[in-house]
Amino acid sequence: MSGAGKRLIPLLDRVLVEKLQPKKKTAGGVLLPESAISKLNEAKVIAVGPGSRTQDGKTVPPSCREGDHVLLPEFGGSAINVDGKELYLYRDEEILAKLE
Repeated sequence: MSGAGKRLIPLLDRVLVEKLQPKKKTAGGVLLPESAISKLNEAKVIAVGPGSRTQDGKTVPPSCREGDHVLLPEFGGSAINVDGKELYLYRDEEILAKLE
């Protein structure tokens, strides 16, 4: 975990992510046109809160862990600038999928 993630610990069911930039070159060094670049909102999970709570006080663990790659909605999340990095806080339920 980076230094930024150690100082910023999400609460409850919040997930701290860093959005990944789509590749603009192939492995062979060929530049890709804008139309060929994937528009997926992919991110890497930096830190995860302990989870949400039920009405009787039990903790429901989050569905993702640190280091997971996830798919985010097009809009949403709270932008946070930490150590020059733009990070985003999402609720666990807002994350669309885990990418493997």
